[in-house]
Amino acid sequence: MSGITIYHNPACGTSRNVLALLRRAGAEPEVVEYLKDPPSRAVLADLIQRMGLTVRQVARRKGTPYAELGLDDPKWTDADLLDLMVARPILINRPIVVTPAGVTLCRPSDVILDLLPDTPMADIDKEEGVPFLKDQPIAAGDPDLVAALTAAGLPVEDLANGEGRFFAYRTLGGTPAGYGGYLPLGSDILVRSVTVPATVQGKGVGRNLVALLLRRAWEEGHQRAWLLTTSAGGFFEKAGFKPVARDQAPAAVLATPQAQGLCPSTATLLSRAITV
Repeated sequence: MSGITIYHNPACGTSRNVLALLRRAGAEPEVVEYLKDPPSRAVLADLIQRMGLTVRQVARRKGTPYAELGLDDPKWTDADLLDLMVARPILINRPIVVTPAGVTLCRPSDVILDLLPDTPMADIDKEEGVPFLKDQPIAAGDPDLVAALTAAGLPVEDLANGEGRFFAYRTLGGTPAGYGGYLPLGSDILVRSVTVPATVQGKGVGRNLVALLLRRAWEEGHQRAWLLTTSAGGFFEKAGFKPVARDQAPAAVLATPQAQGLCPSTATLLSRAITV
């Protein structure tokens, strides 16, 4: 594979994982260490446009002066943000990868697979020991999804209405890695149907699956995730969710079948912002 460029930060584990996967896939990309050699304003604007994202979506928050500068304030226009990102390239999220198939911000690192040829690969672990995952959209009534949720004791009664987005996950070598889904609710989503087979539990697969699921919601413009759980609160808190009182939830969340009775009243409500 040729014609690939990665805007890379060697201090970033996600960026290192993407670069390593590209090389395992047979590519030797042009590596631009953007903190040393930042893109011009015109190049950055073009990359953002080609990704189909907003300037604000590409601005990095963690480990940057984003909060200190008050960049969440809507007074900052796209032009303002572009100027700041060029002047302070630490504000550019990473890694951005350019390939003949398109351009994307690869967070989580699994998203790079969207731009690579669909060729069989062996399982590949990230440097932290978590396997790369490939997601595939599936129908709400997919029989394997229904069987997996039933076995896990998760609700299936409302699947017949066909609402929501659902995905099946596999490792690069084809090992089943679970299912996940969400109901779009305006700027919010309700995460549901997350289950991981016992054969891959304890390997970081669930954490990776949730990150990839939230990324797909983020691509559609959703900004906050909610969920109800009776037994997995600890897992989801490690994924960035925090318990929330039910009276703090939006009306759309409280009107879902889960909140209306599919999940028991004792279920914990959790929420988190959707960021990458």
